[in-house]
Amino acid sequence: MRANSVRETRPERVLRSALHQRGLRFRKHVALLERGRCRPDVVFPRQRVAVFVDGCFWHGCPQHGTRPTTNSDYWSAKITRNVARDREHDLLLGSLGWHVIRIWEHEDVEAAADWVERVLRVEA
Repeated sequence: MRANSVRETRPERVLRSALHQRGLRFRKHVALLERGRCRPDVVFPRQRVAVFVDGCFWHGCPQHGTRPTTNSDYWSAKITRNVARDREHDLLLGSLGWHVIRIWEHEDVEAAADWVERVLRVEA
């Protein structure tokens, strides 16, 4: 499992590139909560917007998420924990005044960048 990157995934890099081309400036992987591992992929601190790019397998995408048949009990529990952690982080960040955006890795990059840009205009 060490070969699976937590940061700098291709979908994340492509989204950051699209945001940067639009003139948006951001920070990467900033720890926003004291406890737990809550480091959004893209952070706009001034507007308090946190963007996560979620992988379909690791975060249980309803469209593309698959469950392996080998060691299925382990993987089902792991993915369920990931989804629960994601929801907990969304609630905690929301309670601290952050706007959380979750983008699936399969989503169109330009549409995702449009969404982020719209939220930033509202939060500015």
